[in-house]
Amino acid sequence: METAFRSEETFTQKQFWRWLAGLSPAEQTRHFELLNGRIVLSPPAKCRHAGIGATLTALLHKHVRASRLGMVFDASMGFDLPTGDTVQPDVAFVTTARLRATPPPKKGEKGFLRAVPSLVVEVLSYSTRKQDRTEKAGIYAKSGVDEYWIVDPDLRTVTVRILRGERYVEGPSVVRGPVRSRVLPKLRLTIDDVFADVDAVDA
Repeated sequence: METAFRSEETFTQKQFWRWLAGLSPAEQTRHFELLNGRIVLSPPAKCRHAGIGATLTALLHKHVRASRLGMVFDASMGFDLPTGDTVQPDVAFVTTARLRATPPPKKGEKGFLRAVPSLVVEVLSYSTRKQDRTEKAGIYAKSGVDEYWIVDPDLRTVTVRILRGERYVEGPSVVRGPVRSRVLPKLRLTIDDVFADVDAVDA
């Protein structure tokens, strides 16, 4: 199973917002995204996946806040991208400059944040592995996300992809030592930091 649900009908972002507004409050908390015009529902994250996402959110937030570089968001934040896609990455960093350049919502408009993240992190799971490596990677590249991290809990690796033009150049998968970022060059982060709490939870 790649996803829990993918619509056959295609939607625009505005149609997607209206569709979400028609759901019950409980249904609206589920992980819906709009990918290439299709509404996609992913299964809830398991403990290991959610734990890694929370750890990275905290570590990146601490660094970004200390240097006043922008804002770090967790998986609850939705982004309306210029490609027409709406995504909820596991972790996202948006620079101060991009936040300031983000157009405010139009009157009566109830969308998500319209800024393009500078860095996005996706933690692989069985249900989203292929989607994160291919479809979402293409969407992030076309939208101008400068750096895309793919975290593999099974292999305990972090692969950093750097945007060149409209495509990512994939660097080596880091299995030990520092995880280096071009977007956050002063960040001090190691593989041990990323997976520090993995053994404390079930897969």
